[in-house]
Amino acid sequence: MTKRSPFRYFKTRPEIIRLAVMMYVRFPLSLRNVEDLLHERGIEISHETVRYWWNRFGLIFAAEIRRNRVNRMRSYSNWQWHLDEVFVKINGETHYLWRAVDHEGEVLESYVTKRRDRKAALKFLRKSMKRYGQPESIVTDKLRSYGAAMRVVGNGSRQETGRWLNNRAENSHLPFRRRERAMLRFRQMRCLQKFAAVHSSVHNHFNQERALYSRDNFKFNRAAALSEWRQLCSA
Repeated sequence: MTKRSPFRYFKTRPEIIRLAVMMYVRFPLSLRNVEDLLHERGIEISHETVRYWWNRFGLIFAAEIRRNRVNRMRSYSNWQWHLDEVFVKINGETHYLWRAVDHEGEVLESYVTKRRDRKAALKFLRKSMKRYGQPESIVTDKLRSYGAAMRVVGNGSRQETGRWLNNRAENSHLPFRRRERAMLRFRQMRCLQKFAAVHSSVHNHFNQERALYSRDNFKFNRAAALSEWRQLCSA
């Protein structure tokens, strides 16, 4: 059966939609910033159009990126995860964004809850393991909810805690925090969950860790990532 294009009802070219969504999600820009930058390229659209495109296509693009990366990651060693949670305010109420990061800094899963008890940690762990399998070790902070949840799923002996061991997960919050400030926070829990999922996938796709490569290799990887992005959801 032929896959139907998600752009089939839109008069705007798919490459413009992909560009607008990438600029809004990847960079700390407001909707009006994206509108102005596209205007400089001769593309006349409203900031509300950017909002509609990101809401319509963000999850579609993220799902395709995640599907491709999960297929490639199955051949890699799944030896260590880093788990951490960060406080996020929604209308003055504290929520928690849980994040799972692998040993190379790849954001595996993002999950939003109102509490950070054992029930929330258990649901987050099961959601991550259902998609990526069982890691050999899990690095966490000393929040007791992690240990309680890991004992339920049967991998309590694989937990590691210690000072500075979880810096990789702590650092993974920084791109999201920069983006959160540009958006002037969130107003709904489902909006936070949606954006966190899309942002993590887009960040994984374009994060080339330039400090680990020569300039030539970095330029090659960056061009390859951009080329893959331009082919998302293509017929």
